[in-house]
Amino acid sequence: MSTSGIRLVMLQYAGDYGDAFERFAAGGDETYYAQRYSVDFVGDLRQKIDDLTVICNRTPAPYNKVLANDVRAIGAGSSGSINAGELAALVAAQNPTHVTIGFPDRKLFAWAIQSQFKTLGLLADSFNHTKLKEKFKGFLLARQLNHPLVNWVGNHGENSARSLQAIGVNPNKIIPWDWPHSMRPDDFTPKSQPDSTQPFKLVYVGSVIAAKGVGDILDALSQLRSQGLVARLKVAGRGDLEAFKAQATSLGIVDQVEFLGLVPHKQVVHLMREADAVVVPSRHEYPEGFPMTLYEAMCSRTPIIASDHPMFLGKLHHQTNAIIFPAGQPTALARAIKTLQTDASLYQALSQASAEAWQRLQIPVKWGELIERWLFDSPENRQWLYNRRLKSSWYGKTK
Repeated sequence: MSTSGIRLVMLQYAGDYGDAFERFAAGGDETYYAQRYSVDFVGDLRQKIDDLTVICNRTPAPYNKVLANDVRAIGAGSSGSINAGELAALVAAQNPTHVTIGFPDRKLFAWAIQSQFKTLGLLADSFNHTKLKEKFKGFLLARQLNHPLVNWVGNHGENSARSLQAIGVNPNKIIPWDWPHSMRPDDFTPKSQPDSTQPFKLVYVGSVIAAKGVGDILDALSQLRSQGLVARLKVAGRGDLEAFKAQATSLGIVDQVEFLGLVPHKQVVHLMREADAVVVPSRHEYPEGFPMTLYEAMCSRTPIIASDHPMFLGKLHHQTNAIIFPAGQPTALARAIKTLQTDASLYQALSQASAEAWQRLQIPVKWGELIERWLFDSPENRQWLYNRRLKSSWYGKTK
């Protein structure tokens, strides 16, 4: 038994740990990227410390149980809204010494500071604030994140980390992080333009909601159809499926769209490989980190059609490693699809460029490393984290 004195509570918005652990124990598959990695990491970490609890805000029903790996899993039973008071009570009941907070709720960070917990921000959010009210909220959040008891603030991806700096978080305590990658572009050969006599095959993977631009793809398909160009779309993910099925019907393209629902994660890259293009049409209002869909698309060597979401800027370059279109503009998206469908040399160049684009995205801190280096505090670990902070010389280099 550990005598570290560390009692850790990991608070997350979604991603039900208890459900995932029991699904894997029963021989089930991952439902999203790095799910098994994170479940196994937490189970291994539990053996090194005195206590570990994972609290998930969004679960179908409340629950509280100790799993076979000795991790306590708690589901708050929320359908999505955040009740900071209820979540704080669930955390406090575990009497923690350390807390990770996985979503940018200012009230919860303030409570953790007041409770004198050692705290790690473990975010995967962007802060593209343009309205005055949003900017003020960002300012208040930054004030909490800059408190000394919030030891470090991690965010998924370099651009997301820079968006934290933009709202006022000290860049010397921001650490970009990433998931380990089980696939590489080298696993596949570059692709050539598909047979132009066949329908152009598109795939979308992610939450099926308006802010992710799903409706924009459907509108673009309708416009292409009116021009005599037929494209087919596979949509993989959960969300407002019935609403988008109704939209496809009203546009007269129901025969061109297949809604797959949630697919096992191990199928995602192969689904992309079978497609002619991967569409990532996120609107600016969606708080993207850097979606794993882009990493997976690059691994598949299938060309990417992406919006100009701020979190993609500097990483995706128009007609260099992707086709970029203005977010929320179906006509521009239709034009991007048509360009890729009809330009053989561009298609091949984008597929070829995916390996270098993937390599340039690599970040030296993985999710588990960040947690473990922070948790087992030592001069060596503090220096390791400090050397990988956003302000360090590592970022912005050509990798």
